[in-house]
Amino acid sequence: MTKRLHRYPEEFRRQMIDLVRSGRTPEELSREFDPSAQAIRNWVAAAGSEDGASGDWSEDERRELREARAKIRRLEEEVEILKKAAVWFAREAGRTESR
Repeated sequence: MTKRLHRYPEEFRRQMIDLVRSGRTPEELSREFDPSAQAIRNWVAAAGSEDGASGDWSEDERRELREARAKIRRLEEEVEILKKAAVWFAREAGRTESR
């Protein structure tokens, strides 16, 4: 039995490439959408060579950018947690004053 390959529309591939370039990892996108992480990496690599982007940055610069984007995502998540905690503490403070 042959394995049927999925053909994804070009627009879908372009959206996945843009999401990776904006900081999302192929693994995250693979969990959220259907294509494998390796397929997404292949699309990004192919787009990079077509765009000429692969020669613009060194591997160290690309690694540093990935790390910076991951750190930004983590910090944004922490800010959201702190906002929720501030709301919770404000509610608790209001309850203790009214007692």
